[in-house]
Amino acid sequence: MHFFTYKGNKFYAEGVSIEKIVKEVGTPCYIYSHKTLIRHYHAFDEAFASVPHLICYSVKANSNIAILKTFINEGGGVDIVSGGELYRALKAGVNPKKVVYSGVGKRADEIEYALKTGILMFNVESPEELRAIDRIAKRLKKKAGIAIRVNPDVDPKTHPYISTGLKKNKFGIETSRAIQEYVYAKNNLKNVIPIGVDCHIGSQITQISPFADALKKTKQIISTLRNEGIDIKYLDMGGGLGITYKDEDAPHPSKYGKAVIDATKGLNITLIFEPGRIMVGNAGILVTKVLYTKQGTEKNFVIVDAAMNDLARPSLYGSYHAIKPVTHPTPPFNKGGGEIIADVVGPVCESGDFFAKDRPLPAFKSGELMALMSAGAYGFSMSSNYNSRPRACEVMVKGNKFSIIRERESYKDLIKGEKRLK
Repeated sequence: MHFFTYKGNKFYAEGVSIEKIVKEVGTPCYIYSHKTLIRHYHAFDEAFASVPHLICYSVKANSNIAILKTFINEGGGVDIVSGGELYRALKAGVNPKKVVYSGVGKRADEIEYALKTGILMFNVESPEELRAIDRIAKRLKKKAGIAIRVNPDVDPKTHPYISTGLKKNKFGIETSRAIQEYVYAKNNLKNVIPIGVDCHIGSQITQISPFADALKKTKQIISTLRNEGIDIKYLDMGGGLGITYKDEDAPHPSKYGKAVIDATKGLNITLIFEPGRIMVGNAGILVTKVLYTKQGTEKNFVIVDAAMNDLARPSLYGSYHAIKPVTHPTPPFNKGGGEIIADVVGPVCESGDFFAKDRPLPAFKSGELMALMSAGAYGFSMSSNYNSRPRACEVMVKGNKFSIIRERESYKDLIKGEKRLK
C-alpha cells in the first residue's frame, strides 16, 4: 500500500498536492512518500519478529541518503555492492556491523575500505575474490567475516535480466565448489572467517516457491558445513520479493515470512534479508510534464519532458508503470477530456525512449502533468546524463510538508570535472 491518492480531482503525496510540489521544483521530479517507506519497512521487519533477523536494505534500489537514513533510523542495515554505496550508507549513519557487501567485482581498494570500516561480512562471489579478501585482510592485520554466495540453480521465474540464481548467471559459486571453498578457507585462509551462507536468486519474484526451492538446497549446505566444523551463524536470503506494478499477485511479506520461518525452524541461525524494490518501489513516483501531443496515421504520441535517462526500466525490460493524471479533468477522467490510445515518449534520440506503448490514456494536453507510478526502485538510481540531460531532483514528502532531498542538476553540473584541451 502507498500514500499517493486523489483528493477531489487533485493527486496528492500524503498531505501535499503534486501540483504544489511541481510549482516549486519543476519537472521531471521524483517524489517519495516517507509514510510509505516506514510502512513497508515495518511490514517486512514484523514478518520476522519471532526469529533473530537483520534487514539490510539493498542500496542499489534507491541510494539517496535521506531514504537510507529513514531505514537506518528504524533499526535497519544495508546491503551494498560498491565502495560508493558504503560511503553513502556511512554518511547516512549506518552501523558498520549491519553492512553486508555483495557484488561480483569488488576492487581491492573497495575491499580495503570495507575492512577498515569493520563491516559484518562480505558475500563472496568467486574463489579468486575469496583469496583476494584474505590477502588484503592479512596486510591490514584484520579478520574478514565472509559468506559465500551459493548459486542453487533455481529458476526465479522473473525477467532474465534480473535472474541471478541459475548456473548460466554470473553470480555466485555452484554448490559443490562452494562447499570446497568453505573448507579451503577454514583450513588455509587465516584472515577470513566463514560465518554465513548467502543465497540470492533474483529480483521481482512474485511466487514463494522459488525461495522455498532455494532454501531446501541452502539448508543442506549449512548442514554439510557444520559437519565440517564450520560455524555458520548467518543465512543471507538476499532480496527479490516482487511488488505490484500492474496486475502481479505479489505475496505480502507476512506470507513470505511464514514460509521462511517454517522452513528454517531448528536451524539456530540469524536470518539476513536484502529487500530493495519491495521497500521503495511503490513509495516513489516520477512526475513529468506533457510537452506536445502528436497524431499519426498509425500512432498517437504524448511527448513528455522525462525520458529514458530518468527512468530506464521500460526501455531496458519493457516494464509497466501505471500512468495517472495529476489533475482529473472531471472525475472520472474519461467523462472530461476523453480517452486515447497512445505511446508516451520522451525527448531522447532513441526509439527505445518510451514509458508506455499503445496505452489507453486520458487525452493529455500540452502543459498537463502525469505521474509514473511505482518508480521508487531502480528509477533515479539508474538514471544518467544521456543526451546531456541534467538529472531530475528528488523530493521527500512527510505528512503536510515536503523537502528537496536532491537538487536538480544544472548545465554547469554536466561538465564538472571536464577540461578543454588547448
